[in-house]
Amino acid sequence: MKLSIVIPTLNEAEHIENTLSQLQTLRQKQHEIIVVDGGSNDNTVELARPLSDCTIQSKPGRAIQMNNGAEYATGDVYWFLHGDTLVPKNVDKIIEQQLRTSDRHWGCFNVRLSGHQSIFRLIAWLMNLRSCITGIATGDQGIFIQATAFKKLEGFKPIALMEDIEISKRLLTHYGRPVCITKKLQTSSRRWEQHGIIKTVLLMWRLRLAYFFGSTPDRLAKQYSR
Repeated sequence: MKLSIVIPTLNEAEHIENTLSQLQTLRQKQHEIIVVDGGSNDNTVELARPLSDCTIQSKPGRAIQMNNGAEYATGDVYWFLHGDTLVPKNVDKIIEQQLRTSDRHWGCFNVRLSGHQSIFRLIAWLMNLRSCITGIATGDQGIFIQATAFKKLEGFKPIALMEDIEISKRLLTHYGRPVCITKKLQTSSRRWEQHGIIKTVLLMWRLRLAYFFGSTPDRLAKQYSR
């Protein structure tokens, strides 16, 4: 099984080298890394190019960038990672074993946040619990999808926000529940640290609730950016 690791970036110079460096053992095992930059004005692209198999330019927007990356992918499974994520050892074997033994078509990981405050442990635990109960995965959790299933669904909807939740719902409908891998990815807690922990948690809950009740992704994206 070959993994195509698709990483959308936008001004990720601070993190992208760490993320890509610990994926190099996967490249040595013939998995591929595709970085899709959405117009960074720092040196993200220059840092990413020697550490990836393919670095392409794209219009900004995670959904658009991930779809563009998938067009270049040649693997059996597409794995979508954020540019600030660190993965466990032998992660390719973990994904392969879980997909094979469960006979499922997609999945995600539990996460831990990089911050040292104890509240980050609680936030991560709640994220993992919510995903396990609902079968809805978020981008922080490293969603992976068999290439055949991704192509049949025609990829991510080109929406401004909630593309991860939207595709999770379609995957649930057509392919059932995801594999929930308990080995943890580490994702950066910078979003909470920069904008306030409680404020960010409440914002994300409010946005997801609004999306559930029919608010458009464009409207939600404007609220998120503010």
